[in-house]
Amino acid sequence: MIKIVSFKICPFVQRVTAMLEAKGVPYDIEYIQLSDKPAWFLNLSPTGQVPLLVTGGGRALFESDAIVEYIDETTAPLQNELSPEDRAISRAWSYQATKHYLVQCSSMQSSTKAVFDERMVKMNKAIEKVEGQLGDGPYFSGDTLGNVDIAWLPLLHRAALVEGHSGHDILSGFPKTKAWQRALLATGIAEASVPEDFSDRFADFYLAERTWLGRGANLNEAPNHSAKSEVSSCCG
Repeated sequence: MIKIVSFKICPFVQRVTAMLEAKGVPYDIEYIQLSDKPAWFLNLSPTGQVPLLVTGGGRALFESDAIVEYIDETTAPLQNELSPEDRAISRAWSYQATKHYLVQCSSMQSSTKAVFDERMVKMNKAIEKVEGQLGDGPYFSGDTLGNVDIAWLPLLHRAALVEGHSGHDILSGFPKTKAWQRALLATGIAEASVPEDFSDRFADFYLAERTWLGRGANLNEAPNHSAKSEVSSCCG
């Protein structure tokens, strides 16, 4: 059985575990603290980052894009009979999600609304682009769950947690993306792909008193989509 080495609130890890859950692939998982990485992990991971996948044969795979491709190549696809062009488009839209994971992480840590708006600019542009690609759904490509859905799931899952805590809806003004979020959350994959204490740990880190969202946000202030963006890391 494969093994995933994980940090509990890392979106890159959730993308991998969500793929495994969607495909029904069994796996073991071990959580580490990025502030105190064990020596065995550092010996296996060239980058010292999660996720790390250890194959049944004991080989360690790193970088989430490479891990997802490995899972896709060694298991049944979520979508059958895709052309090479379809697969390329799927990878491209998946990349549009993953390159914004840290943008969302940085935004959620903002101490004030002004900083939040500034950091959300890139995220808003990405959501606007995917909004224009979504059809009647329920998923990105229609009736069948696919790799693009899995790549965007960590972003949409975290947006739902933010809204539930603060009332601030990151997806406000994007009705197709909002419907997509509801459809993906209804699959149960989001909850299955994170630890039982994920919501608490997520809230402790991103929705604490030090953040604008953690203080409940000021819903009388409309988001400013014209500010500049910054990025900070949330996974080691």
